[in-house]
Amino acid sequence: MVYLDNAATTWPKPQSVLDAVYECMKAYGANPGRSGHRMAVFAASIILYTREMLCSLFNVKDPFWFIFTFNCTDSLNMAIKGLLKPGQHVITTSMEHNSIIRPLMRMENQGVEVTIVKCSENGQVDPDDIKKAIKANTSMIITTHASNVTGTLMPVEEIGDIARSCGIIYLIDAAQTAGIIPIDLSKLPVDLVALPGHKGLLGPQGTGVLYIREGVELETIREGGTGSQSDSIYQPDFIPDKYESGTMNTPGIAGLGAGIKYLQQQDQHKLHLREKRLVKLFVEALSQIKGIRYYGLADHSCKTGIVSINIGDKDSSEVTDILDQKYGIAVRGGLHCSPMAHQTIGTEKKGVVRFSFGIFNTMEEVKYCVKAVEEILRM
Repeated sequence: MVYLDNAATTWPKPQSVLDAVYECMKAYGANPGRSGHRMAVFAASIILYTREMLCSLFNVKDPFWFIFTFNCTDSLNMAIKGLLKPGQHVITTSMEHNSIIRPLMRMENQGVEVTIVKCSENGQVDPDDIKKAIKANTSMIITTHASNVTGTLMPVEEIGDIARSCGIIYLIDAAQTAGIIPIDLSKLPVDLVALPGHKGLLGPQGTGVLYIREGVELETIREGGTGSQSDSIYQPDFIPDKYESGTMNTPGIAGLGAGIKYLQQQDQHKLHLREKRLVKLFVEALSQIKGIRYYGLADHSCKTGIVSINIGDKDSSEVTDILDQKYGIAVRGGLHCSPMAHQTIGTEKKGVVRFSFGIFNTMEEVKYCVKAVEEILRM
């Protein structure tokens, strides 16, 4: 199998991640923070270790600014619903995933005003359009860091500077960039960042993280047992306990810590450059084939490892099935849970075929995929 669906979930996982999950289940899979016996204490130490690994990767000083969640969607819901209130105004873009748009539609029904700024056909947003949309009651700006449809990177530094100068909270969805593109949260002007554990960070599914900058307060969207202040019927008001109710996914978090360690051992910058080279060669080869429509920016320095195309007038889902059944190539077709993004780039009727590269893909796989696309075009 040639796996090119890394924008959905990175695969395969490093052996160290598999080992960390298994070791947790076998040796110390107790409830962290709930008991005083050695297994529970060790489980809690693994949770803290993974927070510290996140600090190291993203250059953050306090490990408790990272809240563990179920996935990136859960992180986004916590941030959006924990901050916005009726009468407030929020700005987002037309390239967002449903993990942002659907919670915002729910909040709009509850009295929050939503402005969706239109992006260009290649998926870019103009920061000036964000600035022009700001109102007196604007309390939040939300953008993806990179589109899951085109891979286009958003100008998050410029948008962050605008938000900060106006005293507005800025939330970014780093589903397609965390662990893939180096991110320095000590310098990036953002307040909240939603991170998936199972994509670029190489952890298991069912893991996510929400970064909450110091001084930002969210209302909780769930309450329950935390292992702390067990004599009180009220939710603790200190982090991370305030936002982490219920039993932690300790095996998943152990695997996430191992994934981050692997990234750092392999040098994240080198991995990113290697992935960019593969994408560049793939796009250049496709550009020589008449009948292939490519979506997104031509400048590879401004995008992730996503390459979205259509082959002639063929339906994207049909092409995906052929790639899987005949060639053993795993990609994703259709609308990618981002209908507004597809409307923006003009593919809402047939979607796109999305190839998404990861750190384990090879030059031989690029050549094989180009050959497969050429053959499908002639079918």
